[in-house]
Amino acid sequence: MDRRASTASQDTFISLQQLDPSPIDTPPELEKQLEDYPPSPPSAPKISATLGLSGITRLQKYSSYAFTIFASFHITNTSIIPLLTQSVPASETYLLLTRPYYQSIPLEPLLITLPIATHILSGLALRIHRRNANLARYGAANLSISDRFKRGLKIWPNMSWPSLSGYILTPLVLGHSFVNRLLPWIYEGGSSSVGLGFVSHGFAKHPFVAGTGYAALVAVGAGHFVWGIARWNGWIPVGSDKKAKRRWWTINGIAVALGALWMAGGLGVVGRGGLESGWIGKGYDNLYSKVPFVNL
Repeated sequence: MDRRASTASQDTFISLQQLDPSPIDTPPELEKQLEDYPPSPPSAPKISATLGLSGITRLQKYSSYAFTIFASFHITNTSIIPLLTQSVPASETYLLLTRPYYQSIPLEPLLITLPIATHILSGLALRIHRRNANLARYGAANLSISDRFKRGLKIWPNMSWPSLSGYILTPLVLGHSFVNRLLPWIYEGGSSSVGLGFVSHGFAKHPFVAGTGYAALVAVGAGHFVWGIARWNGWIPVGSDKKAKRRWWTINGIAVALGALWMAGGLGVVGRGGLESGWIGKGYDNLYSKVPFVNL
């Protein structure tokens, strides 16, 4: 019995090996249906497919925490300490003591460059991810942009105030970094000579440009930081009841208080520090003259 079973198994194996492959023909009616069926929407970007919505959200959240460490040191050195000392030269000492810690390798990339880049790119990825989700939800991936407008399809997600302020803040932060960090590095090989005196000189020499840029940076930055913290902790007001209104006033009140504190030291003390004289002032003038698009 075992021998016959073994022989049958061998015959079956040989017959399977000797079968010639042949294509499976698609019935004509099914082929016609497949031609008429719209193609599937394009696959999501690799970053969205790999990380997912929660992964990208975590990237944006924790990158903001890393940058907040640097921002706390920076605001303390450039605003709070000048407000306490009421003197630019006295505050310069504290700035020079702490600045090497966050303007050196690897702390500068870890606390500033990488967190900012990650925060911005992950924010853009989140918007694209949600846009793609809306396209799939409405079945609008194969519609032209004009057809989407005709049908009134809202593809892009709503722009919240934290998101909007972040996009406004990006060029302000990049401009601030360019003038105070990159420009000295290009023309002087480093920013060791750039401190609060350089900022005071800029305010005194070019009050409108410096004052407008600084006020915009502080106002938008304070609002973005406070609303961002509220968002990550689930404190964003929802609805229009008393609790939501109280939260709205509380968040905005904290943002205004932070902005006022920031400006009190920055504009009130550093902004009124005056011009630098001698070769130091000439060096500052030379650096400011290199700023593009603005005749300084």
